Amino acid sequence: MKNIPLLFATLTTTISGLILGNVEKSLALTFNWSYSAPGINASGTLMTEDVADDLGFYLITDISGTRNGEAITGLHPTGTSVPGNEPFEVDNLISLNSEQLTNDGLGFSTSGGNFVNLFFADFLNPPGHFEIFSAPPFISGFENFGPEDSELPVVFQATLVSVPETSSSLSFLALATLGIANHWKRKQKSDQSCY
Repeated sequence: MKNIPLLFATLTTTISGLILGNVEKSLALTFNWSYSAPGINASGTLMTEDVADDLGFYLITDISGTRNGEAITGLHPTGTSVPGNEPFEVDNLISLNSEQLTNDGLGFSTSGGNFVNLFFADFLNPPGHFEIFSAPPFISGFENFGPEDSELPVVFQATLVSVPETSSSLSFLALATLGIANHWKRKQKSDQSCY
């Protein structure tokens, strides 16, 4: 009977750890984004990992929205080129800084079977955001634009709209575990004094 409080505290701590482990894996940041240029209007939501890399960039894990009325159907896989823009591979990174995208940028597909590579060209004077738009039929290589393809400067912005609150969840579970352990310890002392 003496080990029941210890067993209960250990079990509570283990369950709390499992719950927190699953919560932290599912945490994400949410950004509202948009960009435009003459004849182009795109907007939606981005989901990213909640921890930035050493340069302050977050890995984009999901995208939704529309581009000129076409639904965005998915994020292009990191480390691959959108069709028609080979060999440039997207890295799907975003930052809270003024240069929110990298030179590699993000890629996505639309319901019309088209692809977009949106990036920040810091190598140009003046630097700025650009959209590569590729439509079928896709001709391999970035210099082989088809009649529907384009590379245009755009005005891009993304705003952080939600931040996960991991510290408050962790504090709550830690306090609950300590409170239960303390309760059982006092109960055990009370039971021993009765004998």
